[in-house]
Amino acid sequence: MDELDLALVNALQLDPRAPWSRLAGPLGVDAATLSRRWSRLTAAGNAWVTCAAGPSQLSYGTFALVEVRCAPGTHERVAAELAADACTISVEHTTGNRDLLLTVITWDLAEFGDYVLRRLGRVDGVVSTRTHLAHHLHREASRWRLDSLDQGQRRGLERPGGGEGETRRLRHDEIALMLALAPDGRRSSTALAEETGMPEARVRRVMAGMLSSGRVALRCEAAHRLAGWRVTGMLWLSVPPPSLDAVADGVATMRETRLVCSVAGEANLMANVWVHGLNELAAFEARVVSQHPGVRVVDRSVTLRWVKRVGRMLDAEGRSLAYVPMGAWREGRP
Repeated sequence: MDELDLALVNALQLDPRAPWSRLAGPLGVDAATLSRRWSRLTAAGNAWVTCAAGPSQLSYGTFALVEVRCAPGTHERVAAELAADACTISVEHTTGNRDLLLTVITWDLAEFGDYVLRRLGRVDGVVSTRTHLAHHLHREASRWRLDSLDQGQRRGLERPGGGEGETRRLRHDEIALMLALAPDGRRSSTALAEETGMPEARVRRVMAGMLSSGRVALRCEAAHRLAGWRVTGMLWLSVPPPSLDAVADGVATMRETRLVCSVAGEANLMANVWVHGLNELAAFEARVVSQHPGVRVVDRSVTLRWVKRVGRMLDAEGRSLAYVPMGAWREGRP
């Protein structure tokens, strides 16, 4: 990915549905060139815009990180089988005391119990599992930025939103629209109206409401290794309960942080981190501990390979190969 590719991804992280004419000035390239460049990036799987429920929906569903240990020689087969499950939105091969790390979203705790006991527990090759149930998302990856643009280019691009409005559970029409946007967050209102059966004016109104409130978030992703972020990892932190929110908010503001969530367990805070090299991951850990006395690192892991990330099947370089619809909001559940 060259500098214009990275700048375009950064601009779409700030405003995922921006018309090309709006981005032409800040990027110094005409709208037609941007349109062609984006088509090339998406066709190659190097970048994409997707859509998912926002942090406020954690109050209504179940979000969990699940460690999985596999029998020798079964890692890839187990990962592929789990990645095909609609409730397993992300799958990583990792180092440390687990072979796989899953991100799982279900409609409620009962469905999550069924997932762990009946679906995950019966997969041939799964030796053991360990679950970390999240009770608060302090940061999620739609807020992470490449920072390929300078301050002048970024000025005025980012759209407001992300949690200032209603935090109620998503309605049927909002779920339908979110699922229609998930494979391609830049789909036109006309195409969304055709798929959902809603009038186009209603599509625009519903979409504006759910995005501005933060109930739903659009996110522009890129093949992380091609974009220069060659190491991703997770820290398991033990934080004194009175300091949990303050520490979580502090870690969430750090440049390398993609995801921060409070979880139930000895390690009560988990942070997903993207860096350029292993030395930066060690430096990040040292900064966390030095800036927040009393915090203890319980465990850490490095992702060897992403198999799936937020519904996208990925190749070894992080390119998008296919989209698997996310199952927590499947038709008929609300």
